[in-house]
Amino acid sequence: MIYGGRMGVPSYEYFEYAQKQKDYVVLIPVINEGERILKELYRAYRHQISQYADIVICDGGSTDGSMEENRLKKLQVNTLLIKKDTGKQGAQLRMGIHWALERRYQGIITIDGNNKDSIEDIPYFIQKLEEGYDLVQGSRFIKGGKHRNTPLIRYLSVRLLHAPIISLTAGQHFTDTTNAYRAYSVSYLKDPRTAPLRDIFMTYELLAYLSVRASQLGYRACEIPVARVYPQKGKTPTKISFLRGNSDLLKILLKNFFGEYNPK
Repeated sequence: MIYGGRMGVPSYEYFEYAQKQKDYVVLIPVINEGERILKELYRAYRHQISQYADIVICDGGSTDGSMEENRLKKLQVNTLLIKKDTGKQGAQLRMGIHWALERRYQGIITIDGNNKDSIEDIPYFIQKLEEGYDLVQGSRFIKGGKHRNTPLIRYLSVRLLHAPIISLTAGQHFTDTTNAYRAYSVSYLKDPRTAPLRDIFMTYELLAYLSVRASQLGYRACEIPVARVYPQKGKTPTKISFLRGNSDLLKILLKNFFGEYNPK
């Protein structure tokens, strides 16, 4: 089936393998992640994550065969969404958020689909949502968190640039703000002062914006420890190029600081 889209929601095709099963949903944005996403889903399968939350793949148009239906069903994927519109990560997340809100989940967890993150920690995100937090940010840099083989430039940019600017903008201290492994309450996302379903969020703007808006509006935000492990060898699994990608991220951070993504 194809959702025709409305203002703020990209057009997308959806393959609903099962009805809504849980109160929480895990959104995994991917595009051509190959074996990485399959390994991540197998980790989720081994740790019985589907007993805690429905798993929904937010595909940006993969052509590598990793989204094969029977394989996804065996790995307990609940739904596959395929973007049929413009935009990158931000559009994929908007697609997933729209689906989650339509299904009336109580909370949403997001995680990258490249098998770097500890997907087995999802129950801890749900626990924090049930304690009343509205933004739960995963961090590899707080006590209990782990990071391995992190590229030096990535480590320095997060610790010395991204996290300080996000913390200043939010008015709350955060340590791992490029990390898409996080959870949101539905009340935070449905607040018209948040309004995440807008076409202004096409790439990484939405992650930066949602990192700060909760604290600005008086919602409860916290960090919990997670693990992120980069491969020891081979190409770093990332969609952010070194020069242009980091330059674009800096522009997003500055726009976010000056409130340019806030609803008018």
